[in-house]
Amino acid sequence: MPNNRPPFFGLLKRHECLLPTWRGWVLAALIVLPLIATGVRRLQPFLAVNAPVSGGVLVVEGWMPDYGMEEVVSYARLNHCTTLCVTGGPLERGAPLSTYGTYADLGAAVLAKFGANNPPPQAVPAADVYRDRTFTSALALRDWLKARGTIPDKINLVSLGAHSRRSRLLFNKVFGRDVAIGIIALPDRGYDAQHWWRSSQGFRCVTDEFIGYLYARFVF
Repeated sequence: MPNNRPPFFGLLKRHECLLPTWRGWVLAALIVLPLIATGVRRLQPFLAVNAPVSGGVLVVEGWMPDYGMEEVVSYARLNHCTTLCVTGGPLERGAPLSTYGTYADLGAAVLAKFGANNPPPQAVPAADVYRDRTFTSALALRDWLKARGTIPDKINLVSLGAHSRRSRLLFNKVFGRDVAIGIIALPDRGYDAQHWWRSSQGFRCVTDEFIGYLYARFVF
């Protein structure tokens, strides 16, 4: 007689399911792999969004590399910016150039070195936190602007490569709908943006920023 009793003392049961044949797996691969390839190619441009607004306060993240700061100086001159702010929290003790204290002060000094004097860069230091540093920098900037009597209706934020979309999202969370946040994504020279997955630097940067963006978008 067949044994119809459930195995493992009734904790498990047998269940019939359908699995693809080799032809089915081939068809699935032909459909799925091109979609994955397209997503991989579009991921870095998605994160490195470039959508500036006309006018407004120009804000730079102070950890930007020197070549990025040079481009900021050129942008400020060409667009006749009237206010240039640099954000960033404390530098690690013992780190190179830690005597500047914060990334905001370091970034302002670098901008001044490259000729930013009209307008002069304003350092806006943020609190020392171990997480949500960009959000904390946006809060510090909002408080700094409030203390000076006005919140602008437009802000252009300058960031680097794949970090840009997440930065804009967090600044939007802080300033709300009354302030239009534009974003200027400067190229990251640390990897080939069109083939970011071919280098360890590009792979780490893009995947980390994508995970960070998902966290900021859906969990933060």
